[in-house]
Amino acid sequence: MSDFSLETGADGVAVISWDTPGKSMNVMSLQGFLDLEALIDSALADTRVKGIVITSGKPGSFAGGMDLNVLATMREDGDDPAQSIFDGLTRIHALLRKIERAGMDAQNRGGKPIAAALPGTALGIGLELPLACHRIFAADNAKARIGLPEILVGIFPGAGGTTRLVRKLGAMGAAPYLLEGKLCTPQQARAAGLIDEVCDDPLAAARAWVQSAAEADLVKPWDKKGYKLPGGAPYHPSGFMTFVGANAMVMGKTKGVYPAAKAMLSAVYEGALVPFDTALKIEARWFTSVLLNPSSAAMIRTLFQSKQALEKGANRPDLPESGVKKLGILGAGMMGAGIALVSARAGIEVVLVDQSAEAAEKGKAYTATYFDKGIARRKSTPEQKEAALARITATGDYARLAGCDLIVEAVFEDPKVKFAATRKAEAHIAPDTVFATNTSTLPVSDLSEALAFPEEFIGIHFFSPVEKMALVEIIKGRETGPRAVAKALDFVRQIRKTPIVVNDARFFYANRCIIPYINEGIRLLGEGVAPALIENAAKLVGMPLGPLQLIDETSIELGVKIAQATRAALGDAYPDGAVDAVIFEMAEAGRLGRKAKAGFYAYDDSGRRLGLWDGLAARYPSEEEQPDLLDVQHRLLFVQVLEAVRALEEGVLTDIREGDVAAILGWGFAPWSGGPFGWLDMLGTPYAAERCDRLAARYGPRFACPALLRELAEDGEGFYDRFGTANAA
Repeated sequence: MSDFSLETGADGVAVISWDTPGKSMNVMSLQGFLDLEALIDSALADTRVKGIVITSGKPGSFAGGMDLNVLATMREDGDDPAQSIFDGLTRIHALLRKIERAGMDAQNRGGKPIAAALPGTALGIGLELPLACHRIFAADNAKARIGLPEILVGIFPGAGGTTRLVRKLGAMGAAPYLLEGKLCTPQQARAAGLIDEVCDDPLAAARAWVQSAAEADLVKPWDKKGYKLPGGAPYHPSGFMTFVGANAMVMGKTKGVYPAAKAMLSAVYEGALVPFDTALKIEARWFTSVLLNPSSAAMIRTLFQSKQALEKGANRPDLPESGVKKLGILGAGMMGAGIALVSARAGIEVVLVDQSAEAAEKGKAYTATYFDKGIARRKSTPEQKEAALARITATGDYARLAGCDLIVEAVFEDPKVKFAATRKAEAHIAPDTVFATNTSTLPVSDLSEALAFPEEFIGIHFFSPVEKMALVEIIKGRETGPRAVAKALDFVRQIRKTPIVVNDARFFYANRCIIPYINEGIRLLGEGVAPALIENAAKLVGMPLGPLQLIDETSIELGVKIAQATRAALGDAYPDGAVDAVIFEMAEAGRLGRKAKAGFYAYDDSGRRLGLWDGLAARYPSEEEQPDLLDVQHRLLFVQVLEAVRALEEGVLTDIREGDVAAILGWGFAPWSGGPFGWLDMLGTPYAAERCDRLAARYGPRFACPALLRELAEDGEGFYDRFGTANAA
């Protein structure tokens, strides 16, 4: 069955409708391009056809973009993948150029107009295709998003979108949409110049336009004589300054570790110096280079293929769907309030319980504040706010939990407090109600002892702030049953988060990996490594925050509490005394982090970070001889990835896709690498194992090479070589 169909009306307008079978939103495939081209050729050759409208058969959307699995296939096709990719792009460019020049006959006179009618969301190729049309009409759909988000998964718009958008808006105007992947509502897209018209019925408007379009409307500006790039070409003084600024912006944001951003900027700069068709070839060459880069392959695998698989329930027990109808939340503090917000926003009825109705109402007010900010930025409406608030019942009465099919306990991180809240709730819920604890460190199996039916008890670990963080960690206790796992996964999907499922162990998976990163940064400081070197080494290798800034953000006081609890649990085996010497001293000095406006960084009265605290130099003097940048970076990265490997060895983590997705979404592990397992594969397991040995010999057993990594190194295998195929099946 073809993705495209054509119907010519009595008015002489040929409507080509895009409707990918079996998909809720259109995605483009190589066969789709062939089908579209055949229909375009047919319509252009048909003397009855006055013009063409390309639209979607999907209600509320035009297209979600390219099927990135196709790009992976192009990369692996034949003996010369570079030529294969370039040839494939050239064919796509030729099709879109055919659409673009359909308004011009052989003598450059009026031909057949082609318009795009977008019923809603248009992303990636879903915007690149309309950009080749002569006019773009979009529905006035506030939920729709229009843009080119390719940069977010390690590539850039390679089907002419980069070249066309720059020629349409200028390099400066196009920068937010190309370099940041900024998405717009239809009204915002029209105001920015991405599309031409917003209306109630884009198909009707497009049909009317193609019947009355003037010859001047059918030639793109860049195909007219005398065309000049908006804002100035690179050799123009104003254009030159634009590109100098853009280069500085790219380096400032990416630290040079994301190949797609640099390649795209090169394509834009070089393309602006030459005619349009030559610019398309330059774009194709740079896109080919990016697609063959290991970083691009890793990012596509983790941030598209693996993430999508997990969101569709890749590791869900084979049980009937069980979405949440009524959710009970115990605790209306920051976490409980955030969970209530995202749940009500997703259409779930919420009962928010705290020690008093007043405390619960404060938690509910968090939702009101969130929507007020959205309304001010025109991202929400008063109606959406009222609907969300109407779904939240704030109360101090545990009896109101009756009828809830899922309970999420989000009270203070203390076993006694959690036990008390669990038992109070249990008196009012059915025995088959799934009960979840939102804990970041406490063993789920121990907490389940508070419940009479532990098979229905599970951990659901949200990250803060709940409304912003995409990852949710689901933790199976010793007695957790499959029904609880399925319910938790279905709930996470309802609230539009990405789940991973792990087995119970100290710190689970995410915190198990991120705490060593923070600790290593503190160790480095205590050893006399300059604080600026520590922080910048982390950022230059792709970490969003340096370890010292991260502990300031999460609270040094919290770090002290975790250290005390861990030391009490491990006794003589506790390995982090050198770390405690620093954080306990900082805590005693009242430097508890950003909330206290004093930590490893200095802050002004409003809490704005000013820079590293000057007092660090006196407390922790820097050694005269500083380590190599790579040595610092490897200490900061290996200490995380080795915990990921150990978690896999121990069965805490059961799927390397979850390990990589969680690392990027949960704590920002160097997204360019595709995650810890992707990074080890990129290094090569033989080199990684050898590097572990050297680090362990110099810095201690925390860098000891895990047996699994050693085995893979000896066999010459990568993690995805051994585990990726089975997991992806």
